[in-house]
Amino acid sequence: MRRKYWAIKFSIIINYCVFAVLLNSVGTVILQVQNSFGISESSASVLEAYKDLSIATVSFLVAAFIARAGYKRTMLFGLGFISLVCLAMPQLPTFWMNKLMFAATGASFALIKVSVFATIGLVTDSRKEHVSMMNFLEAFFMVGVLSGYFVFSSFIDDSNPGSLAWFDVYYVLAAMSILAFTLLLSTTLDESEVVHADENSPVQDFISMISLCIKPLVLTFVISIFLYVLIEQGIMSWLPTFNSKILALPASLSIQMASMLAAAIALGRFIAGFASKKIDWFPMLITSLVLAAGLVLVALPLAKSVDSSVPINSWFDAPLAAFIFPLIGLCLAPIYPVINSVMLSALEKHQQASMTGLIVVFSALGGTTGSIITGSLFEYFGGATAFYCSLIPIVLIILMLALFKRQTDRAIQAA
Repeated sequence: MRRKYWAIKFSIIINYCVFAVLLNSVGTVILQVQNSFGISESSASVLEAYKDLSIATVSFLVAAFIARAGYKRTMLFGLGFISLVCLAMPQLPTFWMNKLMFAATGASFALIKVSVFATIGLVTDSRKEHVSMMNFLEAFFMVGVLSGYFVFSSFIDDSNPGSLAWFDVYYVLAAMSILAFTLLLSTTLDESEVVHADENSPVQDFISMISLCIKPLVLTFVISIFLYVLIEQGIMSWLPTFNSKILALPASLSIQMASMLAAAIALGRFIAGFASKKIDWFPMLITSLVLAAGLVLVALPLAKSVDSSVPINSWFDAPLAAFIFPLIGLCLAPIYPVINSVMLSALEKHQQASMTGLIVVFSALGGTTGSIITGSLFEYFGGATAFYCSLIPIVLIILMLALFKRQTDRAIQAA
């Protein structure tokens, strides 16, 4: 990696970590609004929709124009806006404010993610470096998710489940956002390569983004992205509730132990960041998916055998299922960054912002779908059944990746 870009790389990693905490707090907040406001599982699941639909909408509308506005300027706007919303949260501790918070988080993240993914193309020299940087970036994203579980759990009072004191966590998140804003402001990013390459009008840029969807390779790719995020967000958003209601853990411990999923994904992506330099992406991903399916079949029967009458007060008291199931993250970890990188590195640099817009849109739709489906299955059929259903999209992703591999090989041969 080019040393002259270390500052901007560090900056975008920090920006990504801030939004990792905010975005993936949805599982924690889903549990807390049930406790604080008496919200049902299916009603709480709409928080994911507020987050993901705002991501999808903003990405769809502005992704084609972000290169013109400037990647750095766009990221600064997103960080500044979310800082103000975080400061307002503790002043209005209500369920509708949680909805507004996730809508604002989603809109800001759309700007950040499109800018960050496009920036990677400016600060890497080769496809392998691009894949490696993407894996490391997504690994640090999961480190942010991991830290978020502990940040939120430290503000939760198990002795008073209905307490609203947990809203004070947003002061901490506001401080993190302001720090990220200041750090980014102090860095330098040369975007002339993108500006000079794009001679189209704004309308032509938007039409070009839409036209990408009709290409068979891109269509296969976005379906794969949709299915992956459906699995990841369905599990991640409902794992705290699964731990609390199925494994009978206290609320704060349920949230803390759910952090193991984020830790497993982070570790898996760090490993993939190194492994992808030497191993072909396709066999690595297929092996990962088969192992993920195996873990589902091993862990969930253990969850059904848990005795809910036995008190659990610490990690040492937790049942084995609480430790085994989150390891699915280790297997799922490389899928998202690797296929994103394979797709983006196949495009010209000035096209990458538009492609990232499509990635964000379909990721958001997958996240919303996964959370709502899992929440509904959880409410009507139980948590074990809801998580067993993750096997269906796992099988579908394997089929889609086989098609994606065939299409990318053809594209490389034709180039």
